[in-house]
Amino acid sequence: MAKHLERDLESLEQQLLHTSAIVESMIDKAWRSLKERNQELSDEVIKTDDEVNQLEVRIEEECLKILALHQPVAIDLRRTATILKVNNDLERIADLAVNVAERSRKLSTSNFRIPEVLHRMTETAINMLREALNALVKLNPNEALGVCEKDDIVDRAHAEVASELYLIMRDNPDAIAPAIHTLSISRHVERIADHATNIAEDVIYLVRGDIARHRHLELPGERKPVES
Repeated sequence: MAKHLERDLESLEQQLLHTSAIVESMIDKAWRSLKERNQELSDEVIKTDDEVNQLEVRIEEECLKILALHQPVAIDLRRTATILKVNNDLERIADLAVNVAERSRKLSTSNFRIPEVLHRMTETAINMLREALNALVKLNPNEALGVCEKDDIVDRAHAEVASELYLIMRDNPDAIAPAIHTLSISRHVERIADHATNIAEDVIYLVRGDIARHRHLELPGERKPVES
């Protein structure tokens, strides 16, 4: 029974990594579609969403089978729960990538200048997801904690984007429509960072058994190593 459980969990983890690679690619293409005003990239992102949805359902069904058939405990139960939660976050991130791609299509024929802070914000969010997934693969709670600390950076950047776009709309009514699309993109990117943080917190839960969500983690510069 133990060998079968380990085999099933390893298979699920591989499927999850496959999904994560697709989702990372979707975000990259969605952001490039905005920077390059490339509708073809936007279309690729939108078409890929169905594949991620199918993978999410398949992984969830397999997790439920494991819970029913193997009744895992301790670390195996945490592995199964983590797969379920990360699977859900990845599907949500894919949806947000689609939202960014759809807004990018609306801006594809516009000369509206994207705020520089949004460029930096998006790069940070993309790196957060990449680092959260690396922490999951390596089972590294300290790297996961570093991801959590960056969430406030993205939140502040989103506020800066909103303020800058407000001033643009106030001074130039013709820019209202593209500015609103840009603000929506910023909000979607901020939510991607939130989901990356969720994944990082799930890594801490997997390794330590501690639920890190809704807790005040150490501030940057005051971080304490997480015991594995």
